[in-house]
This record gives sequence, C-alpha cells and structure tokens, in this order.
Amino acid sequence: MQENTVKIFDQKQVRSHWDEEKEQWFFSVIDVIEILTGSSIPKRYWSDLKKKLTKEGSQVYDKIVRLKMQAEDGKMRETDVADTETLLRLIQSIPSPKAEPFKQWLAKVGYERMQEITDPEQSLDRARENWQKLGRSEKWIQQRMSGQETRNKLTDYWKESGVEKKDEFALLTNIIHQEWTGLNVKQHKNLKGLKTQNLRDHMSEAELIFTALAELSTRQIAEVEEAKGVKQNAIAGKKGGKIAKDARLALEQRTGKKVISPENFLPPTPSNKKLDK
Repeated sequence: MQENTVKIFDQKQVRSHWDEEKEQWFFSVIDVIEILTGSSIPKRYWSDLKKKLTKEGSQVYDKIVRLKMQAEDGKMRETDVADTETLLRLIQSIPSPKAEPFKQWLAKVGYERMQEITDPEQSLDRARENWQKLGRSEKWIQQRMSGQETRNKLTDYWKESGVEKKDEFALLTNIIHQEWTGLNVKQHKNLKGLKTQNLRDHMSEAELIFTALAELSTRQIAEVEEAKGVKQNAIAGKKGGKIAKDARLALEQRTGKKVISPENFLPPTPSNKKLDK
C-alpha cells in the first residue's frame, strides 16, 4: 500500500507520500521550500536552486524523484519529492531560521510513523492533534472522526466486492456526493474556494453528518443487495446518496437554511469567510 497524505508544520501543509515497500516518507520539495523561504514563488526558487546545485556538482538533485500529488487545481500531477535523508541535505542549501525546527519536525514525523505501524490507533490521535492545532472544535473533530470511520467501512466493502483502482473509488465517491449535494466533489471544493485542501476538512458539521449518512446508507444497501464491482456499487451509491438528499431537503424546508455551505476553515481573507467553531 502507498499513501498520499498531508502533514502539518507550523500550521502549513506539506504534501507527503508514505511508501510502504521502502518504508520511508517522501515530501513535496516545493511545499518545503515555500515554508523555509516564505517565497511567494517557490517553484522559481527551486528552479534556481537546482541550477546552483548542478553547477556545484552536488549529488542531492540526483536523488530527487517525481511522484503524483494533488496540485492546486485538485488534479494529481507529478512533482519533485525527496525522502527524509535527501531533504535534510537539501535544507543545508537553504538559509532559513526555520531549518532547525523543520529538521526536528522531520525526525518526529518519521518516529510517529513507526509508532502508528505498531499501534494504528495512534494515527487517529495524530489526526485529532492536527485538527486541534488548526483550531477545530472538539465537537467538529468528533464528527469528522466518526465520519471517517463510516467512510472506511464503505471503502472496505468496495475492496471486498471487487473495486480496486483509485479512480474507481473516486468515481463511486463522486456519484454518492453528487446525488446528495447536487454538486460533484470538484464543484463543492470550488464553492468553498479550496484548491489542494481536503474537502472534508473544510465541511461544516451538517455537511459532515449528511456525508456520513449518504455513505452509511450506501454501504448498507450494497450489503443487502450484495453489490459487486463498480457498476453495481454505483447503483447502490445513487440510492444511498438519495436517502441523504431527501433528508437534506426535508431539513432545509423545515429550517430555511441551506446545508451546503461556501464557508471553510481557510485563514480569513477579504474573499473567504471562516466557519464558526
């Protein structure tokens, strides 16, 4: 198994990839450079640094690899990544007061991963800690974690029923999401002004609850109908999504308030509005 995820350093996101076969992390070089330099154009900084390293005959750049990670437009695109050892050597070429704290953070990330492999429950504790650092309320965190457990049970069923490819998981997720919200995942992210951020991490409590209802309903329907493969699970997904849609419409009619919200947890700017915590 290979895992793409996002780690948090000083409230800033670092796109990361865990390679289980090699048992090591790979980190987005661009994200790290942006954090260390504060540059508004980290790609240009990295381009200049690559030229400098090549000119100096450094072997650091030779160890940089390309992996697909989620880009600002939400699509998976290839980007330069480095393992921890290479990143530590690269940091030496970047003058920054954050260099030493970042090195300590890298060591902590590696140590925590080894702990999580031994005790998977610790990964939930890390997630809770990250959300707390980002200012989420305990009520929101509890709903987010409960929804994730519901999601995991659904994806486990999909795997057992013959759904294997990542794009098939994305397709089924999108079917459920569009059915209950009236928006596909990309449209929902655009509504909230999100780019590379995880949509669920920026949902309101109500959005999280209805997402969980849609996915719980989908799994239970799929189990009863013994859905197999993408096609049959897609049918179950539309049925499960409709249950959440009907509940959403009923609530909106009773309260006069929309469940689907453009609000997010992004840092406040004149163009976005932060959710109440």
